Amino acid sequence: MSAQGSGYAELMAIAVGYQASRAVMVAAELGIADVLRDDTRSVADIAAATATHPPTLYRLLRALASIGVLHEDDERRFSLTAMGRHLRSDAPGSPGALARFFGRDYQWAAWGHLLHSVRTGENAMRALYGVDVWKYREERPEENEIFNAAMAAMSTAGADRETAAFDFGRSVVADVGGGTGTLIATILRRNPEARGILYDQPHVVAGAAAVLERAGVADRVRVEAGSFFERAPEGADVYVLRHILHDWPDQEAVAILRSCRRAMKADARLLVLDCVVGPPNQDPPSKFLDLVMLVSAGGRERSEPEWRALLAEGGFRWERVSAASPRAAVIEARPA
Repeated sequence: MSAQGSGYAELMAIAVGYQASRAVMVAAELGIADVLRDDTRSVADIAAATATHPPTLYRLLRALASIGVLHEDDERRFSLTAMGRHLRSDAPGSPGALARFFGRDYQWAAWGHLLHSVRTGENAMRALYGVDVWKYREERPEENEIFNAAMAAMSTAGADRETAAFDFGRSVVADVGGGTGTLIATILRRNPEARGILYDQPHVVAGAAAVLERAGVADRVRVEAGSFFERAPEGADVYVLRHILHDWPDQEAVAILRSCRRAMKADARLLVLDCVVGPPNQDPPSKFLDLVMLVSAGGRERSEPEWRALLAEGGFRWERVSAASPRAAVIEARPA
């Protein structure tokens, strides 16, 4: 078999995959999809709208057209493809917001430090910047805003599937670490007799009012500010932790669970919306998201046995798990 035998092309595509990723991220940062929308435009027009260098912009645009994000005609004019339309800021779930977030320089630098993390076990973000990712963003309002937009987009994309199987009925639902309210708004729209509590840090929930008003649920949500390491809101029937525990190592994750347990009534229920790592040789989404946690947030994805042990240490009894999306399962638990 030649040196370029089975698997060669696939491996090379993986090795250079960062090139396409970075090109998409730059397009998202420049807002190229919003400039094009439903039009076909010249490079000069796009460059003027994005304050870029036309000859160099052309090189980016034709590369994106070669992988199906854009379409280039015979006159060097560009339009969006079906794939490219997902980069528009008004696209459902706004993948463009996620692409922009993952393309931030600090995210890029953290991934560049993966080798350090693998050699030492240390979180790349903290090794590079001397603070964890939460403190880094808290001190940089623009980065915090971009992160919140990305998390809202992720909630919009997955919240319906992740919460559809659970009957919230007339419950009071506490969204712990709920960001600016996209998830709780989705739950309350689907369950008109339910009420909500949105709980997150002060600088995060400061942006929640507009989200809740647009969703038409502001009159059914109590917004509280605080740290989930110290306390959780009291008085709820269901406590939801969506993509929260995976951000943290076991010790911190247990502390969050114990805060919820202290606040919960004996008959309350906990819903954890997070990945459950699949078996060997399967489930790339959870296993690569685990590397995101290694280099950025500092947490980890967990297998079912690891989730069971974590919940037990946090004061909960595992009840069941159901698949919801490629990046999330719904784990139900009750106070032990």
